[in-house]
Amino acid sequence: MLSAKQKENLIKKYGTHAKDTGSPQVQIALLTKEVEELTKHLKDHRKDFSSRRGLIKKVAERRRLMKYLEREDEKAYLELVADLGLKTQQIKSAK
Repeated sequence: MLSAKQKENLIKKYGTHAKDTGSPQVQIALLTKEVEELTKHLKDHRKDFSSRRGLIKKVAERRRLMKYLEREDEKAYLELVADLGLKTQQIKSAK
């Protein structure tokens, strides 16, 4: 679970204004931090299946947001992926 201070720092870094919690960049950054923490937790507690389910849901939500951001603002998507150290999905439809 992220502390309020950690969330505030991520919002300051990736948000467009001080109270910005809804932009895809902020949501992706928050989900990425939560995924990292859950991954660490699951390395120690291998049989915690409810946390594993939560991790899978967060990863799926982050993937959907990343697809949306890539579609709407590719430049912001590439900057965010580079900054967070995420892998890009190279699935482009050939038109």
